[in-house]
Amino acid sequence: MSAPDRPTAPANLAWLILILSLAPSVGLGLGRFAYSLVLPDMRDSLGWSYSSAGFMNTINAAGYLAGALIAASVARRFGPAASTRWSTAAAAASLALCALTGNFIVLSVARLVVGVAAAIGFVAGGTLAATIAQSQPARSNFLLSLFYVGPAIGILTSGLVAPFVLQYFGPGSWWIVWLAMTVLAIMMTVQMFVARFDIAASGPQTARGRFAIRPVIIFLAAYFLFGAGYIAYMTFMIAYVRDGGGGALAQSAFWSLIGLSALVTPWVWRRTFELDRGGLSMTIVLGVNAIGAAIPLLGHTPLLLGLSALVFGVAFFAVVTSTTAFVRFNYPSVAWPTAIAAMTISFGIGQTLGPVVVGAITDAMGSLSYALNVSAAMLAAGAILSAFQRPLPRPASS
Repeated sequence: MSAPDRPTAPANLAWLILILSLAPSVGLGLGRFAYSLVLPDMRDSLGWSYSSAGFMNTINAAGYLAGALIAASVARRFGPAASTRWSTAAAAASLALCALTGNFIVLSVARLVVGVAAAIGFVAGGTLAATIAQSQPARSNFLLSLFYVGPAIGILTSGLVAPFVLQYFGPGSWWIVWLAMTVLAIMMTVQMFVARFDIAASGPQTARGRFAIRPVIIFLAAYFLFGAGYIAYMTFMIAYVRDGGGGALAQSAFWSLIGLSALVTPWVWRRTFELDRGGLSMTIVLGVNAIGAAIPLLGHTPLLLGLSALVFGVAFFAVVTSTTAFVRFNYPSVAWPTAIAAMTISFGIGQTLGPVVVGAITDAMGSLSYALNVSAAMLAAGAILSAFQRPLPRPASS
C-alpha cells in the first residue's frame, strides 16, 4: 500500500486482499480440505481403520481450535501481517512433512500444526483484510469478501490435481499428492512475503478491545452449528460420489465445482451483507448452504450432485464472510482480533465435534445418507437461530 497522503486505488486494495486470501487457501483449502481427496488412498495404503482416518480430521480440527484460542494474542504481539505470513509458511512446511512420512504419529503432528497455523492465519489475515477494506467504506463488504475466496482457490486447485495424480500413479501415490500440494503452498506463500501491506495495519498492537459473549451468544451458537454441519458435508461427499460409481473425473468435477462457485461469492452476496447489522445476512447464506447440503438426498444423479456442489459452494464461505461483516459493523476496530477469534473458536468447536457425532451416526445407521441428513439439519438449525441475533449498540469508533 502507498503512503497515507496518497490513497491507494480500490483495485490495489482488492489485489492486496486477494494476496492475503492465500493464507486460508494454504491453511484451509490445501491443508484441510485436500485431505478428503487423498484420504481413501492413505487409508488403503497405510492400513488405517476408519477411526484412524477420522482421527486425522479430528486432530486437524483440534489444532484449528487451539490456534483460534491464541490467534488474537499472536496478532497483537507480532502484528496481523507478520502473523499471517509466518503461520502460512508453517502450514506449507507441515504439508511437506505429510509428503515425507507414513508414520501415524508424525502425520498426526503435521495435521495438528496445519490446524493451528490455519487458524492464526485466518484470524490475523481476516483482521488485516477488514482493516484494509475499511479504507473504502462504500466497497468494504465486497473487498472484505475477497479474503474468503482463498479457501476456494485451494479447493479448486486440489480438485484439479489430486484425483488425477492418484489415478495416474495408482495406489500408494498419496504422498505425491501431498508433494504437489506443498509446491502449490510454497508458491502461494512466497506471494505473501513479497506483498507490501500498510505498516500501520500490520505492526504490533497493544490495545485490547472489549468483547462480551452474552450479547452474541445466539450468533456464536449458529456459527457453531455451521462448523459442525459443513464439515460433515465436506468430509463425506467425496466418498458419497465414489460410492455412487464416480471415478477420478467425477470426483474432480464435484470438488472443483465447489471451488468455482465459491469464487463468485463476493459478487453474489455483496448486497446481502449490507442488509442489517444483526444475523439476517447469516440466516440467508446459511439457509442456502443448508439447501445445497440437502440436495443429494433427492438422488444420486450427476445433475443433482453438480447442483449440490454449486449451491453449497456459493454459500459456503459467504457464511464466514457474514461473521466478519458482523464483527466489523458491531465492534470498534481495536476489538476485531478478539471478536473474530471468538467467532473462530465457536466454529472450531463445532467442526471438532461434528465429524465425531456424524461419524458415529453413520456407523450406527450404516449409510452415508444419514451423514448428509444430519449435516443439512445442523445447517438449517443454524440459519434459523441466527435470525434471532439483533444488532449490538453502535460502537463509538471503528
